[in-house]
Amino acid sequence: MLDELRHHRERFQDAGSGERTGRDLFRATIPFAVESVKTSWWVVTSTFAMLIASLVAAALAPVWPLRLLFSILSALLMVRAFIMYHDYMHNAILSRSRFAWVLFRVYAALALAPPRSWKKSHNFHHGHVGKIAGPSVGAFPVMTTDMWHRASWATHAGYRIERHPLTILAGYLTIFLVSITLLPLFRNPARHWDSLVVLLGHGTLIAVLWVIGGFDVAFFVILLPMTVASMIGSYMFFAQHSFERMRILAAEDWTYYRAALESSSYMKLNRLMRWFTGNIGYHHIHHLNVRIPFYRLPETMEAIPELQTPVTTTLSFHDIRTCFRCCLWDEGLQRMVSYREASRAAQAA
Repeated sequence: MLDELRHHRERFQDAGSGERTGRDLFRATIPFAVESVKTSWWVVTSTFAMLIASLVAAALAPVWPLRLLFSILSALLMVRAFIMYHDYMHNAILSRSRFAWVLFRVYAALALAPPRSWKKSHNFHHGHVGKIAGPSVGAFPVMTTDMWHRASWATHAGYRIERHPLTILAGYLTIFLVSITLLPLFRNPARHWDSLVVLLGHGTLIAVLWVIGGFDVAFFVILLPMTVASMIGSYMFFAQHSFERMRILAAEDWTYYRAALESSSYMKLNRLMRWFTGNIGYHHIHHLNVRIPFYRLPETMEAIPELQTPVTTTLSFHDIRTCFRCCLWDEGLQRMVSYREASRAAQAA
């Protein structure tokens, strides 16, 4: 009944403003949530071919500057490949292909992203973005200033650590190894047995490369590109849900559709970075309809006027600094604030 009332209210607002919102806006995206299987296979096969070639070059290049160059290129291609894995797990691309099933599970070992824990946590994130949702499953935690003032020092410390820039820079270990792979395995080994498979596969690959080619081969082929790719991916995920004009919606106002547009950003990137990041910068559209293949997100935004004025972030130093200063949600000010702002407000009260 509550959902129906919200839907009627959204439709009433639409009639007054002439703009589609809520379910009507979601329906406008449905024609774009249809993949071209030919295109899907082209982007997947070309990306993985380039990734394999780049990793081989990082292993065999005769001098270290070339190895470093190919290692960084591999990291960027890993980010693009991860977006394809991400879309596959959302059933946006190649969901009926047995070969894709095998390919992406092999890739999961390289990327330290076990399918079961990744899908469970990521789906939880999509269903709770824009909320104060208790446990930070599949996302960075968000506390209100009132919660912060009532919390213990231990809670403060844990919250600061989870949202600290160093945690994101070390995403290979902190997020992909610990949060996505190890913790689900420790908590429920029977359910998350694939985390053990991924862990063994990833570790074995590093060990084999180390034995065959030495530490430098393992470093340039796996350790360095995974570190860089994880750092990029972790920051983009953080910044697209922790930015200056982000909104946390009250329980009575929250809808999946509002959260997509008000609690998810559009990250404006140049054409090259859009390619390497698989258009994940169009995050508000992805959250509105997860079934839209990544290569159709720009087309969707261009076709639907209501999606063309999102809250925008960039990879500029100013925006990165601003995102990291957005630490707590102030319900009175209706915006994200820093720890210092929250402390000053408490002292003034």
